[in-house]
Amino acid sequence: MAATDFKDYYSILSVSKTASADEIKKSYRRLARKYHPDMNPGNKQAEASFKEVSEAYEVLSDPEKRKTYDQFGQYWRQAGQGGSPWSGGAGTNVDVGGFDFSQYSNFDEFINELLGRFGTAGASPGGANAGGRTYNYRTSTGSSGFSGFDGFNDVSGFDNRTTTASGADREATINLSLSEAFHGVQKRVSIGTEVIEFRIPPGAKQGSRIRVRGKGQLNPYNQQRGDLYLNVELQPHSFFQFEGDNLVCEVPVTPDEAVLGAQIEVPTPDGTVTVNVPAGVRSGQSLRLRGKGWAKPKGERGDQLVRIAIITPKEISPIEREYYEKIRANRSFNPRSNLPQVRL
Repeated sequence: MAATDFKDYYSILSVSKTASADEIKKSYRRLARKYHPDMNPGNKQAEASFKEVSEAYEVLSDPEKRKTYDQFGQYWRQAGQGGSPWSGGAGTNVDVGGFDFSQYSNFDEFINELLGRFGTAGASPGGANAGGRTYNYRTSTGSSGFSGFDGFNDVSGFDNRTTTASGADREATINLSLSEAFHGVQKRVSIGTEVIEFRIPPGAKQGSRIRVRGKGQLNPYNQQRGDLYLNVELQPHSFFQFEGDNLVCEVPVTPDEAVLGAQIEVPTPDGTVTVNVPAGVRSGQSLRLRGKGWAKPKGERGDQLVRIAIITPKEISPIEREYYEKIRANRSFNPRSNLPQVRL
């Protein structure tokens, strides 16, 4: 990446370089909602800003990518892909941070020598020491076995493993709309010069991890590859949110509907359904729609919670005002009847 192409991801997300993961996520969600195409239909500038914010979050939300970005700046992509971030062309020696990297043909050679992770110096790939060479990589704990990959894994922990067989694992963040995550989608990601295509089945959630076998780093000594882990990042939705395993939405009702009860139309992932609102419902009370929530990996469905919000009109007609005044004059219910007994 040329220096002129460098993007300051911290500036894009409006956070400092010492920002915590929570601060980065909070800022991303705020900006993603602000620039989301659904909130700015036809606005190309907002669409470009949304993509830029998503790109910045993809890097800064990943501890390994963020570390590489902080360390190598404009050369972080080359470093992360095992390339030569200091390469200036044939015969060019580039000094980065006071250290001459020109003696190494790529980033992996530098790391290998620095850590000594491939055994003693001077050993050849096919030599006597080759079988004893080991290196560390990060691998997920647990899987759920979908065809083509190991499915969703909500376990955020990793443990360090050592192997002499496959190459190092690598990670990427995949951004999905709520519709894509619910229905499942065919996706492709570009990592370095490689384009990887895969299908995500219905039911992915924020924080889900997908394992794609054999798409990790290549071990140059035996030509075997590690695995690729995809971290799912869901784009905000204007109506649906998650609350645990349930899908939650907020639906407004009028005061008369709340008092007398009503039948209202409520959107679900499958389409609109009719919901009975009981008489005397309270603002903030939730109605449960069983089996209308989020898709689960085994084909089951969770529940959808419809949270009631009683909305009072700001403008009313003369006849409405007349009837509201009659209700007030004849009202028998006092919601503040217990307040005179309140003492500090």
